[in-house]
Amino acid sequence: MSPVNRRPAPFERNGVIVGFVQEFREFAVKGNVVDMAVGIILGASFNKIVNSMVNDILMPPIGMALGRVEFKDLQILLRAASETADESGNIVTTPEVAVRYGMFINTIIEFLIVGLSVFFVVKVMNRVLRQREAAAKA
Repeated sequence: MSPVNRRPAPFERNGVIVGFVQEFREFAVKGNVVDMAVGIILGASFNKIVNSMVNDILMPPIGMALGRVEFKDLQILLRAASETADESGNIVTTPEVAVRYGMFINTIIEFLIVGLSVFFVVKVMNRVLRQREAAAKA
């Protein structure tokens, strides 16, 4: 079709496609969307594995060493939960306020495991890429 006879595309203004729509089309056509989706799915699965490793394998022995405590339950209680009655006689429950440092330490350990894992994956990938480049030069 010649430019004069072609039908206007959606989101077209004065013969020019809006930049955002055009960029998105290019992004989707390149296949990056599929790569990104695979990465997100694998990342979510990896997150479950790391959570289980920290909560089910690493933290129980640490909790036992600290006197048989559930490590994720370690906290500093700032205000206990309370129940009071309002003017109409309904019971209003106020939740506790606590600094949950055990959960924070769990999260730090999870972050370190994920960070080290990504570091090792990138290190291996860089080594493989260098070997391919060296083989291509030879």
